[in-house]
Amino acid sequence: MIQSRRVASEHSPPSSSRAGAPGISAFFPAYGDWGTIASLVLLVSSVLRELTDDWEVIVVNDASPDHTGLILAELAALCPRLRVVTHERNRGYGGALRSGFAAANREWIFYTDGDAQYDVRELRELWAARDGADMVNGYKIQRHDPLHRIVIGKLYHWLVKLAFGLRIRDVDCDFRLVRRAVFEKVELTRDSGLICVELVTKIEKNGFRVVPVPVHHYHRLHGRSQFFNVARVGRVAVGLFGLWWELIVQRRVTRAAPAGARSGR
Repeated sequence: MIQSRRVASEHSPPSSSRAGAPGISAFFPAYGDWGTIASLVLLVSSVLRELTDDWEVIVVNDASPDHTGLILAELAALCPRLRVVTHERNRGYGGALRSGFAAANREWIFYTDGDAQYDVRELRELWAARDGADMVNGYKIQRHDPLHRIVIGKLYHWLVKLAFGLRIRDVDCDFRLVRRAVFEKVELTRDSGLICVELVTKIEKNGFRVVPVPVHHYHRLHGRSQFFNVARVGRVAVGLFGLWWELIVQRRVTRAAPAGARSGR
């Protein structure tokens, strides 16, 4: 117990610093993550308490068919700052992210996946790098996945960077801290995993500043990937072409102004 209190004090800024810090909404999309989601909620809560007094945790249950809903109901009774957004039907990874961003109401929004392949304690590093940034984007120091996912991931990464003209170091590292004001100009529309390419492309093309921070990536301990598998490669390719046409050829990267604003009323 003495050791745990000492560790906490080493990381915790003075209470006056936390009180003046901007707020953070941290959210996790969850599908098939009943084995990891509870520990993530508790661990990120301990980190957020160190960084600011104004924080919340959101979990988007994307109609997960396992025990995720039951676990989240129990957690909500124990954690007053936890909000659960439940989809009655599965909307896909992009749909879950869109719900999470829409539900978040603090100045900064942090998200990562509910499968615990990233260490949420490294949110501290993203938070420390936020000054002057609109998005702090993690990049994997080393990817720990089956070989086929590593190969497909590298090919996908370089194809996307080339096709969309991206400068970002790691397109598909879902460990991000985003300023909420970004979404005044950026509107997300995809319901699949292509939402990550959409997000990064729209942020870069709108001139927002992205700061890279190295983060660790770990083997998946529970569940399985919903994006990189052989059966979906064809659909991903078709979807990627449609997104490229929309964002690069048609240059539809900025949220459309309301009808009243366009007409000058």
